[in-house]
Amino acid sequence: MFDNLSERLNKTLKTLKGQGRLTESNIKDALRDVRRALLEADVALPVVKSFITKVQERAIGQEVSASLNPGQAFIKIVKDELTAIMGEEATPLNFNVEPPAVIMMAGLQGAGKTTSVGKLAKWLTEREKKKVMVVSADIYRPAAIKQLETLAGQVGVEFFPSTADQDPVEIARAAHAEAKRKFVDVLILDTAGRLHIDSDMMDEIKHLHDNVKPAETLFVVDAMTGQDAANTAKAFNDALTLTGVILTKIDGDARGGAALSIREITGKPIKFLGAGEKTDALEPFHPERMAGRILGMGDVLSLIEEAEAKIDKKKAEKFAKKLQKSGQFDLEDFLEQLQQIKNMGGVGGLLGKLPGMGQLKDQVSGDFAEKEFKRLEAIIQSMTAQERAFPAVIKGSRKRRIAAGSGTSVQDVNKLLKQFTQMQKMMKKASKGGMKNMMRGLAGKLPPGMGGGPGGGLPPGMR
Repeated sequence: MFDNLSERLNKTLKTLKGQGRLTESNIKDALRDVRRALLEADVALPVVKSFITKVQERAIGQEVSASLNPGQAFIKIVKDELTAIMGEEATPLNFNVEPPAVIMMAGLQGAGKTTSVGKLAKWLTEREKKKVMVVSADIYRPAAIKQLETLAGQVGVEFFPSTADQDPVEIARAAHAEAKRKFVDVLILDTAGRLHIDSDMMDEIKHLHDNVKPAETLFVVDAMTGQDAANTAKAFNDALTLTGVILTKIDGDARGGAALSIREITGKPIKFLGAGEKTDALEPFHPERMAGRILGMGDVLSLIEEAEAKIDKKKAEKFAKKLQKSGQFDLEDFLEQLQQIKNMGGVGGLLGKLPGMGQLKDQVSGDFAEKEFKRLEAIIQSMTAQERAFPAVIKGSRKRRIAAGSGTSVQDVNKLLKQFTQMQKMMKKASKGGMKNMMRGLAGKLPPGMGGGPGGGLPPGMR
């Protein structure tokens, strides 16, 4: 998400950053480009107008002219205003009620509502340590009830059964009573969606809402619908009192108009972002961190939180001890590191959260990286335990056997062994001289301007 907007804004701000002095004229030129970039990102026009006015008022005032670095001061203003549009701070879920806290999910059909119920249930179980139950009141789609039952099994939460011939309010009441009996902390209620907003749908969901009195009413909306997502959220909010929004399919939306429009138009915060079908592809929405991502500043805090949640700590500690003690790094370790990267959302997901790496992310195709990882895994898994521990024994006939076993070529096996040798050298440097030596080794393999080739170089403190 935001790929196109990030690229456009970075070009504009890069030009402005080089200016020794900012004038009303060059600020207006920059704002014209920013305005165009926001409109192309499908941000709602009233939101764009408000944003440009606020940035202009601050930029032309004393705030920039008194700064030692006007370009950077302007970028800070843009970041502050992007953060303000998206809601200033992350808004946590409200659990300050007598258990079970009911979370009611609303939205149109096809927005990813049921999948989001499963993702949220997993997130609450793992990150918030809550006991969760899920129930479907979607009596129009028996398949949705079955889908939710399957998801509940996958993420390991309680499932309350329901059928298409029941009344949605009765389903919710029975589920609430059962959740209370089982000392459940959170009950997530999936509701019926429609292909479009109609009065019958709104009447039904209002009736359900009035009877359930949920602690949270979350509107699930597809990011790919752009500013229409914000308009749909507003229509729902006019009927119910929404407490927040879950923006789904953000991996398929390169524009980001929905995320920048929803808060301003509805007054309701985005609470979560969903990407893809995997049950762990849900993250809390932090406006300031997202503004940093848009402007290529990265999002290291989210990266650390993701690492804490997804990296196998025992394996990581074992690997670190082994590296410190012997400096040995074999193909089994290489395979483990690949799998850890996959768990963290792949190379593209990591680069998007690292400062200054956003543009490099565009050069790394997510699909290509996924295929490459699978190919490397297949090659290593076609090796014997001895070959993984002592890669030097892998010669001609062994290479041919490994290639045949993994459905690849001898050239592919050679390529992997070369990559492994480079990684092995870096790991040895890390074990002897720590991170600085490893980063020096990595620097030569980075593109120009990022540590490798002309214009390259490591950041201060890493040299």
